[in-house]
Amino acid sequence: MRIEIVEGYDSVEVTIRCPVATEDIRKLETLLHSHARKISCTKDDITHLVDTGEVLYFESVDKQSFLYTESDVYEISLKLYEIEEMLSDAGFIRSAKSQVLNMYKIASLRPDFGGRIEVTMPGDEKLIVSRQYAKSLKERLGIR
Repeated sequence: MRIEIVEGYDSVEVTIRCPVATEDIRKLETLLHSHARKISCTKDDITHLVDTGEVLYFESVDKQSFLYTESDVYEISLKLYEIEEMLSDAGFIRSAKSQVLNMYKIASLRPDFGGRIEVTMPGDEKLIVSRQYAKSLKERLGIR
């Protein structure tokens, strides 16, 4: 693989030249797209724009949705199903009834009781993937 960066342009353009667009190439495309998106959220009555690539997961608590990064928690006005639809092509997947996580931020996985999976995110944050969504997560990650 050869990587070349050429500076001096007005905008960023990424072209991938390959013999065949393999699954790994598609994942790279998805990763590039996810870093180009920003999501609006609030903290302390201040609106922030957070790169989706920085998001560890989204969670719904008492009918409110929250966005978690390694260092902060923000409130977001979207419902989880809206987040899931909007970001499914950027590596986000439903992991529980009240949780959508960023697959690209998973550091490790461990089987848990009852078919669930414990995932470790950056900052040693541990999340539980319910058994209802465990199979889907494994398939998306290419794990048997």
